[in-house]
Amino acid sequence: MRSEMMRSILSDLNGTSAEIEASAVISTDGLMIEALLPASMDEDRVGAMSAAMLSLGERTAQELARGELEQVLVKGVNGYILMTHANSDSVLTVVAKPNARLGLIFLDVKRAAEAIGKLL
Repeated sequence: MRSEMMRSILSDLNGTSAEIEASAVISTDGLMIEALLPASMDEDRVGAMSAAMLSLGERTAQELARGELEQVLVKGVNGYILMTHANSDSVLTVVAKPNARLGLIFLDVKRAAEAIGKLL
């Protein structure tokens, strides 16, 4: 039941914008909780990299006195990866196209993360 609800939230998130290509909920240990990823993306790799980036982001924010980490944004030539906490033990990772309107995606991701946080 919880898995179905989480999958529904991810499906709604992916459906809010054609610019969102994938989304996943990952434990802070890097274990995949739920995902809507294309076949070309390896779940284990996405989970491990998301956890590593989130950990590094938290450490950087702390060391540079930026307060509690809200999100990590990676921009590459082929698009964006956005990570934000769903709760203290999980992260929501979203992969978006290079032409993505980030303001709308930030808003949608924040809402989805809050909904997922309530489920976990």
